[in-house]
Amino acid sequence: MNDRLAKKLKSLPRSAGVYFHKSKDGEIIYVGKAAVLKNRVRQYFQNTRDMDVKTRALVAEIDDTDWVETESEIDALFLESEMVKRYMPRYNILLRDDKSQTFVRIDMKSAWPHVSFTRNPADDGATYFGPYYNGYAVKKALRYLRKVFPYYTAAPKDGVRPDLDSHLGLSPSPETTSDEYKANLRKLIKYIEGGRLAIVAELERDMKTAAMLHEFEKAAQLRNKINHLRELQRRIMFGDKEFLNISKDRALSDLRDLLGLPRIPARIEGYDISHMGGTNVVASMVVFTNGVSDRAEYRKFKTRIEHNNDFYNMNETITRRLSEKNIKAWGMPDLMLIDGGKGQLDAALRAREAREVADLPFIGLAKREEQIVIHHQKSNVTLNKEKLEELEGYTTITEDFTLINLPHSTHIVKLLQRIRDESHRFAVSYHTVLKRKKQTAGTLEEIPGIGPATRKKLIRTFGSLRGVQKASDEDIVAAVGQARAKTIRMYLPRE
Repeated sequence: MNDRLAKKLKSLPRSAGVYFHKSKDGEIIYVGKAAVLKNRVRQYFQNTRDMDVKTRALVAEIDDTDWVETESEIDALFLESEMVKRYMPRYNILLRDDKSQTFVRIDMKSAWPHVSFTRNPADDGATYFGPYYNGYAVKKALRYLRKVFPYYTAAPKDGVRPDLDSHLGLSPSPETTSDEYKANLRKLIKYIEGGRLAIVAELERDMKTAAMLHEFEKAAQLRNKINHLRELQRRIMFGDKEFLNISKDRALSDLRDLLGLPRIPARIEGYDISHMGGTNVVASMVVFTNGVSDRAEYRKFKTRIEHNNDFYNMNETITRRLSEKNIKAWGMPDLMLIDGGKGQLDAALRAREAREVADLPFIGLAKREEQIVIHHQKSNVTLNKEKLEELEGYTTITEDFTLINLPHSTHIVKLLQRIRDESHRFAVSYHTVLKRKKQTAGTLEEIPGIGPATRKKLIRTFGSLRGVQKASDEDIVAAVGQARAKTIRMYLPRE
């Protein structure tokens, strides 16, 4: 970093905004958003030892940095997308995960447009906004904006009674006309395109006019919209957790130092078990790359034996994960996190020993107190007592295990909780899918004359048992023929 840039970075503000990294010839090579510009931009110029190769190349090329302050994170989110489209910086392409691109779709040509999200814009006449590289953040932002600019999330059906969203003010009220609804959507689009100040000024003007005309209910509604817009400035949309492949993460560094790992754990795998009384037993494997969930790398396991024994189930899962075939296909993690205490961790360690992968670090995370569990001899980690003291933690030692107690506010605990919660969510979702499939298959199996091929075709066509029940007679006939459709309707009346 040159002296001119170092001096310039001292004036970085603590507000949200968008920053522009430039090369020596003035080319904008990267555009990013920040909840706190001062913290985010300075992160690039810390120790580059723990950055990945692409990010080090970016930092080495930065000669100047400019920034634009915004009133809120939501404004930074939309502005970043616009700037990326405008300048097409080459490092945004190199450092971003294309699978995470999200577009907002609004079909203004229909009578009652609805707002939806997609990864693949189509040439269908609708208006698309994006791409946004943090899909979670943009969906969260649109949920907040829905309070100000109510919209449909699916095309409304004629004659259907107002739903809960309408009563909550999230979708248009029944008396709203199509023209009024579209005018409201145009304001939403204007906000997305950066016209926040003009919208606020317009709403304030309309509120004063309504008050002068003694339309106090309308004036109150406009006042509430203005308040919601101002409240957005305090909402956290992304909190600087953008996917940028920077390994220099506080939690990862602290975790390496605390456990004496040979390097920053760039790939952490989290495991959990889900079942109901030993039926539909499944396990999840979630992957966090550089502290960020990497969903393309997630894997799920269906245990070979239905067993109401989490220790056995965890042992089987880790045994299969560490097979030669899977190691070759998925690589090896830098750290494995087991959801559970001493019993689950011991079962996983026995699987590792059986596979003779002795140098792979394992830890557990006990649910009740959020304690990090390590085995004295087998976890392949070395507790750094100085780092533990720095983090204001302490240990509880048993015969074979050490339980590390850290304040729940530490970066390490927050990261491990995030991995654990994600592994639990993924396991439960897979278990739920299997349970529904089994229930659906069981119901369809009771219909005479409906064999496995027909059941499979029904589920593939209509998605679920309820989908079959809700389908029209014509659709079922088109899927399986007149005779089978008549039998299905006899046993499964239309919902």
